[in-house]
Amino acid sequence: MLRIALPILTLFLSSFSSAEEVPFEIDLTTATEGFDKKKCWVHARAGAIPGGGEDGESLVVMTLQKLQLSGSDIFYALNEMRSGDGGDSWTEPFEHESFARVPFSFEEKKDLEITVCDFWPRWHEKTGKLLGTGHTVVYENNKVMHKRPRSTPYSIYDPDTHTWSPWKTIKLPDEAKFGNAGAGCVQRFDLPNGDILLPIYFSEIGAGRYSTTVLRCSFDGKEMRYLNHSNELIVPVKRGLYEPSLTKLGDRIFLTMRNDEHGYVSVAEAGESLQFSEPKKWTFDDGSDLGNYNTQQHWVMHPKHGLFLVYTRRGAENDHVFRHRAPLFIARVDTEKLHIIRSTEQVLVPEHGARLGNFGVTEVTPDETWVTATEWMQAPGPNYSDPEPLIARGANNRVWVAKLKWDQ
Repeated sequence: MLRIALPILTLFLSSFSSAEEVPFEIDLTTATEGFDKKKCWVHARAGAIPGGGEDGESLVVMTLQKLQLSGSDIFYALNEMRSGDGGDSWTEPFEHESFARVPFSFEEKKDLEITVCDFWPRWHEKTGKLLGTGHTVVYENNKVMHKRPRSTPYSIYDPDTHTWSPWKTIKLPDEAKFGNAGAGCVQRFDLPNGDILLPIYFSEIGAGRYSTTVLRCSFDGKEMRYLNHSNELIVPVKRGLYEPSLTKLGDRIFLTMRNDEHGYVSVAEAGESLQFSEPKKWTFDDGSDLGNYNTQQHWVMHPKHGLFLVYTRRGAENDHVFRHRAPLFIARVDTEKLHIIRSTEQVLVPEHGARLGNFGVTEVTPDETWVTATEWMQAPGPNYSDPEPLIARGANNRVWVAKLKWDQ
């Protein structure tokens, strides 16, 4: 396992940023690397079970899945890796049969397959369960079906048997607009009473523009049930707002959303009825565009040290990277003005030619937050399935684990 200490990392990144004081150190490690040049690991996201590891450490369960290079979003069954010693060592990836593709029919088509992807596990404190959510994907002849339904699946982890329960889906209101609704790649927040705030994006089946909303769901340790949802957010730009992520700091709920041209942010006061503000394009504090586009962003929140955003952007000598999806940056958020404080920006995970945009954030302990990301080994094009240009730049399908170690 590779580890890059912070002083070395800071020197390597000096050409990208002049970061001011930040309340954490970065310990950059890899859980695994290497691939067969036909499939690669993607979607590495983790959940932490407090006290479930060695000597009182958390047991960190990281889910990831294989992507076929010769195609678009051709995913296979969910795998997991585990660490019970603070990420010093990891088990080998293990495939879960409960997430294998299964036969599916839609309208008059019966020779289809369905599975779960874009999964994100997170500890649910109230029930003491590791709960994962994502969305479904339908394949026709091993290609993503163009006009397809989408739902929001969930699954519960058993730490004794290291298995995930057969996935179920959240029953949403029987309305056409929720025919294509999922929580792929989204970061949820759990309230003290156990209710879950789960952002989703949705549209009618076959429609080309998504809206975002936040579901309030109950969870009793076995079943997730829809209770209500917030106001619905949309921008009239290409595919709308999707892959939302959410966190809570103080009395406010913060929502960040992907769009084809710009990342967007919105905020709501915490309460029974969530009413989010008009979506605002992410900018730096000097008013310039953040440069994030067509790629998800996620939150790092610490009750003592405040709110940070992890993102990718243009303008980092990274025009050779697909959609500028590497390196991964982290910077402090001005929570009043809803912009990024440029002077706090630094590189969290370096760029080696491969995209890093599908990543996750995990609160492992009160003193440590991890960001997990994989080097996605499809090239920018025109030959997407040829990883050699990425290999030439140093990529090797690393599964990065960037540990933020907070100041006391």
